[in-house]
Amino acid sequence: MSEVKVGVVGAGQIAYNHIRGINKHPDAECVAVADPSAERVKKIADEFDISKTYSSADELFKNPDIDAVSIAVPNKFHAPLSIAALNAGKHVILDKPFALNIKEAREVAAAAEANGKIFTLGMNQRFTQESQTIKALAERGDLGDIYHGKAAWFRRAGIPKFGTWFTRKSESGGGALLDIGVHLLDLCLYLMDNFEPVCVSASAYTKFGNRGLGEGAWGMSDKGEHFFDVDDFTTAFIKFKNGASVGLDVSWALHQEDPNKVNLQLFGTEGGAIARPSAKLFRYSKEHEGEYEVVEPQGVEIKYPPMERFVNWVDAIVGKDNLCCTVEQALTIQKILDAAYLSSATSKEVRIEDI
Repeated sequence: MSEVKVGVVGAGQIAYNHIRGINKHPDAECVAVADPSAERVKKIADEFDISKTYSSADELFKNPDIDAVSIAVPNKFHAPLSIAALNAGKHVILDKPFALNIKEAREVAAAAEANGKIFTLGMNQRFTQESQTIKALAERGDLGDIYHGKAAWFRRAGIPKFGTWFTRKSESGGGALLDIGVHLLDLCLYLMDNFEPVCVSASAYTKFGNRGLGEGAWGMSDKGEHFFDVDDFTTAFIKFKNGASVGLDVSWALHQEDPNKVNLQLFGTEGGAIARPSAKLFRYSKEHEGEYEVVEPQGVEIKYPPMERFVNWVDAIVGKDNLCCTVEQALTIQKILDAAYLSSATSKEVRIEDI
């Protein structure tokens, strides 16, 4: 008998990853799924042998046997469904991004606190072997004072399917930055252990999607008329209270040699590191004076060996562990995203205290 019974809201492509992650925990089981599409609900329920199916999230929330809810829906529903689930007495894990804006995110955080429930964002990039390895090295001081992070995710043609909610700002809140940029932004601050940003300068561009170029294959969402008013490339520079900085570049579509290229680098006083695409450490040799070495760390003890966001969430629910991604950290990331879009719109640097 599973200790934590979980319901999933949403039966799109990302929901499959949610259910697999939930079922990896020995004390949890996905027992219900809700989605307005009867076809999608039946398909996912059949694949995972889920007996309880619903056409609406509200019906699922009313089930007293469900302890927790995983939310995998279009961005505009993130905040209202999270709040409804929390008010119904359910613990919640929400797929990124947190919300359409910081106002919505704060309302979710308030609901979690008021109801005394565990809430987290499922930031899966924190839980890879590479991320956990570099995090362990940073925590034991191998990098020294980390003063700069540089992260980039360049897709050559990776815009989610045209005509879906992804490409409409009213439903998504933003484009490449909010969709995939949030992953590297969150991971960079997590590895640096620095969630005290001061200001953001950014430029967001729409150069391909509005012309019907750069479409990828992601998503199961229903397609409508082609409409594109979000960013397909954004560049941002963030400064922090202690003087550190982060440079972030992210695209759904642009001209480049590689179809997909991801890189995350950290620069510290005692060493540098790469966390994407593989884990490497760069430093002056401690054994041979005057020599420089590139180390591929082996056998590093990591903090979250299951390497699964849903396992960490369930562990927090049953009191076995603390959340890796806290509400406070998630709110900070949302502030930076909001500041980046505002900076681009105004062509000015935006201070976080004004968000």
